[in-house]
Amino acid sequence: MRKSETYRNEIKSYIVRTGMTMTEVVDYLSDEYGWSRSVPNLSGKLKRGSLRYGEAVELEDAAAPNWRETAAKRNRDERAKWEPVDLGRLEGTLRPYQKEGVYWMRFLEKSGLSGLLADEMGLGKTLQTLTWISLARTDPEACGKPALVVCPTSLVQNWAAEAEKFTPWLKRLVVSGPDRAASFARIPSCDLVITSYALLQRDLEAAYLDKTFGVVVLDEAQHIKNRQTRNAKAAKQLTSVQKLVLTGTPVENSVADVWSIFDFLLPGYLGQYDAFRATTQEVIEAGGPEGRAEQEKLHRKLHPFILRRLKKTVAKDLPDKIVKVAYCPMTEEQQRWYNQLLADARGRIGDMVKAKGFAKSRMEILALLMRLRQVASHLELLKEYREKQGARRTGASTTDGGSALSGKLEVFLELLDEAIDGGHRVLVFSQFVSMLTILRRELAARGIRYCYLDGETKDRLGACRTFNTDASIPLFLISLHAGGTGLNLTGADMVVHFDPWWNPEG
Repeated sequence: MRKSETYRNEIKSYIVRTGMTMTEVVDYLSDEYGWSRSVPNLSGKLKRGSLRYGEAVELEDAAAPNWRETAAKRNRDERAKWEPVDLGRLEGTLRPYQKEGVYWMRFLEKSGLSGLLADEMGLGKTLQTLTWISLARTDPEACGKPALVVCPTSLVQNWAAEAEKFTPWLKRLVVSGPDRAASFARIPSCDLVITSYALLQRDLEAAYLDKTFGVVVLDEAQHIKNRQTRNAKAAKQLTSVQKLVLTGTPVENSVADVWSIFDFLLPGYLGQYDAFRATTQEVIEAGGPEGRAEQEKLHRKLHPFILRRLKKTVAKDLPDKIVKVAYCPMTEEQQRWYNQLLADARGRIGDMVKAKGFAKSRMEILALLMRLRQVASHLELLKEYREKQGARRTGASTTDGGSALSGKLEVFLELLDEAIDGGHRVLVFSQFVSMLTILRRELAARGIRYCYLDGETKDRLGACRTFNTDASIPLFLISLHAGGTGLNLTGADMVVHFDPWWNPEG
């Protein structure tokens, strides 16, 4: 059966099932997409075997489960339906904007919809979600069924700790560890089940496929942004009455990220991926007036299901964020190595692109760019430098004459001295664990206490707890990959990105 015929049949079925008249469908398409209000025009499209793929997709969008109708109503009456909810024991804990977040979740739940909470980092997405989970479900189908939270491995214990702190009355189950299979039978009797994306893949058939959850929450939902990954495929096989995704960065690379997330939340709402790519993604990426118009159209479609707040708009009691860019000139030694690598890279990239084409050369190009980034941070990060110098210079502290290795390190140490003298407590992030190792060496040479977290750290929560409670520790060194999300570090008032991640929103 051709795709066009399949779509026609689905659309016809929807019209019959919902009791919509052809005139109502035409009116909708006219208002939303500017189609002709001629019923024969639409009827002809449904009857023709030559129905174009893009047209079929537009019709499919219009005929998606009544998410469209509900969304349109909500767009016309933005917050009127966000009715306050009795938050019980957490009534006095939540800030006003956090209460609104719970009201929004409740509104979606009552409407039979799912949504994406995209609050900026630090606004308490976890607390809002736990509060919502703790409420009695509005749909009888969801009552008595557990809520499942799926998150990155590094955040499993953080979710458990937050649940213990804010909702201790919920019966919790953390599904992790080598002996977790023994806990599968307890899942139906729990209020809250917490597991990781990695373990969800492994345990899907044994623990989750045969169960219906009242709520499924995906934290850091960028983990399913690629529709072809095992994370995405596993999550989309879960069955639940309500769904919620949490992420501060719903779009990291392209609008394809959004399609995959909404394919979990509201399957079919954005159509089939091939059609979405052709009619939306590629048009937006091409830019120009058509791209901007398509972007606005996508925004209207997604708006009813996304709640996004920024600190500057809702947390007005917080002090303004001060951003300072510190310019760090490279040392003569760094500059010499940088210039040499840059010259070599230009020649190699040109040869590679000629021989293999740009697409097949991307990984090598990225590797060369990474080496330039390493040189700009510290020469010890560069393998070629270490091999040339051997033990002669490697390992030297800046206090021992190693200052020629990094202009950035010199600036950082000056900044750190000022921060400590001013009573500040500082978080320092780096993409490179090897850079953190150098920083640890420098701090030890100066007798400065610090906490530390990277991918090898076993007790993440313990490290965070120590820093938050011990004011005599002025510094926390953190690997971006291991600690870029899910940490509650209220003890700090300053953040240093020693080498910023490629994505400014990541």
